Amino acid sequence: MNPLTIKVACSNCNLRELCMPVGLNEQQLQRIDDIVAIRRKVKRGGTLFRNGEAFTSLYAIRTGFFKTCVATEDGRDQVTGFQMAGEIIGLDGIVNDHHTCDAVALEDAEVCVMPFDRIEDLSREVTALQHHVHKIMSREIVREHGVMLLLGSMRAEERLAAFLLNLVQRLHARGFSQSELVLRMTREEIGSYLGLKLETVSRTFSKFVEEGIVEVKQRHVRILDTDALKRIVNSQQTCH
Repeated sequence: MNPLTIKVACSNCNLRELCMPVGLNEQQLQRIDDIVAIRRKVKRGGTLFRNGEAFTSLYAIRTGFFKTCVATEDGRDQVTGFQMAGEIIGLDGIVNDHHTCDAVALEDAEVCVMPFDRIEDLSREVTALQHHVHKIMSREIVREHGVMLLLGSMRAEERLAAFLLNLVQRLHARGFSQSELVLRMTREEIGSYLGLKLETVSRTFSKFVEEGIVEVKQRHVRILDTDALKRIVNSQQTCH
């Protein structure tokens, strides 16, 4: 066995509520435990899967933070998303049986490997699991749609405000603070994701600091005025 893999049990995992369906009985949980048998560690900067690689599994992030990215025609990396503990990564591979992006760890991470063919088999019997997988896919579609709206019509302040609100809301669902976060990604990666130049991201952060909306110390961000961020995002909807 690969030294980076460890036996795992969903039944006693503290993130179970986030990535597994609620309300399964002992026997159903045991069957899922049998499927999700392996954990994999990925070092910071390491790749969980690459664009073009055969799709075999979904991955539940247990600890750490990832970015997904694709290489553009001119060779740059375009960040397509950020994923954190309790979220499922790898859904991009379902359509054509191969991955369409790279998944890179932004810090040391650990994932649970969920072989997709076995999940499909079991979800035919356990409808709660099938429903859950559909829910995860749907959430991903909604998220991507949100990003497209963000990139399509928003000014820099609106994009960054929406990004910070989304991040803190996802972290809060995992029991973290509603107002403080550590950015695992660089300003450059944020810019790539939001379709903004690095200088624009830095300038917008500075503007938020000057206006007393956030406090920034390197990668530590403290949101001082959540309502102000919401107003920035919503101002765009009232203008159209």
